[in-house]
Parts: sequence; structure tokens; C-alpha cells
Amino acid sequence: MNYFEFRNKMFLPGCFTPGQVYAWCPDFNKSNLVRWEQKKYLVKLRNGYYSFPEYIAEKDFSFYVANRMYRPSYVSLHTALAFFGLIPESVVQVTSVSTLKSASFINSFGTFSYHSVLPSLMFGYDTRPMQGGRSILFAKPEKAMLDLLYLYPFYNSVEELEALRIDHDILQDNFNAGLFRAYVTQINSRAVERRAELLFTVYNL
Repeated sequence: MNYFEFRNKMFLPGCFTPGQVYAWCPDFNKSNLVRWEQKKYLVKLRNGYYSFPEYIAEKDFSFYVANRMYRPSYVSLHTALAFFGLIPESVVQVTSVSTLKSASFINSFGTFSYHSVLPSLMFGYDTRPMQGGRSILFAKPEKAMLDLLYLYPFYNSVEELEALRIDHDILQDNFNAGLFRAYVTQINSRAVERRAELLFTVYNL
């Protein structure tokens, strides 16, 4: 098999594993992946996950990579808050939430971090469509904020919450305070409740 035959088959999914390759071609020589990666025909995302360099310039493809190379997970925290315009767009990594252990990866698409939560906290996200017929699991803004307060306990003072520089207009117009309160109640954490109330006080919600 040459590279072009391989690319024609595996390009559309965007990300793939050797297992997917073997399902299509049982006698595939895995050393091809190493060779094609060395030639920069492929991008290694992490052990056992690959993509193509053509996707690096595609808008939001890093979110898709985040979903695919560590599952189950959804994009949340600072990345989601910046995406919705709630905080300034100065996020240097894609942040996600997962039921797997906390992990981080660096590849040609960027830096990716995953924060571990209990399965009971895997809620509050949507399936968002993207180009190419693909989709991304992405936190609602209210859940991204809850994840932030839950996973970063240092957001427990006026100074730390002000340092987030949350956009007050977007918070007022595009943030469902009732839904956020329901999420806070759902996780049953007094510490998070206190941080949430402080957030409401700081930003006059």
C-alpha cells in the first residue's frame, strides 16, 4: 500500500488509531505510520492516535483533536469560557474535562490538558457541529464556569474572581444564571456554592 491509497481512506475521519487502520486493512504494516510520521505526512497526537498536517490550519480542529484522543471528554474550563467570550482570549491550551485520570499532551495541534472528574459530573455539554460533518463535545457556558469553580478551588476570593476579567455584558446577556444555580445544586458541594455566590456578588448577577 502506498501513502496516497492510505490517505484517501483515512483522511476524512480526521483522527484515527492503528486499530481503525487494521479494521480496514488487516495486513497493514504498522511501520508505515512511523515512516510517514517522519516524513511529516502524518501527525502523531499521542501514542496510538494520528491525524494529518493539513488539518492544523482548520478552524476549531484542535477541539476535535481534544475530544478524539482522550475519551470520554468534553472541552470546558478556560477554553470554553474564552470561546464564548466570557473571558479574554488568551488561553494557550485546550482544556477539557474527563472521567479518565488527569493528563496532558503536546503535539502539532497545540497543548491539551484534561482534568479528571467523577462520572456524575459529566453533564452540561452539547454536541456542536463543525465543518467536514464532524462534531465536538463542548461545555455549555454555565457548565464551563461550574467546572472552573469546582476544579480550581483558589477561585474563592474577590481578587481571584476579578482576575478572570469576565466580560460583564456577555455574562448578563448570554449566561443563564438559573441554569448555573441548578448545576451548582446538582453537584452538592458547599465549597462550590460559596464560590458561586461570591461570583454572583463580584459580577452583580
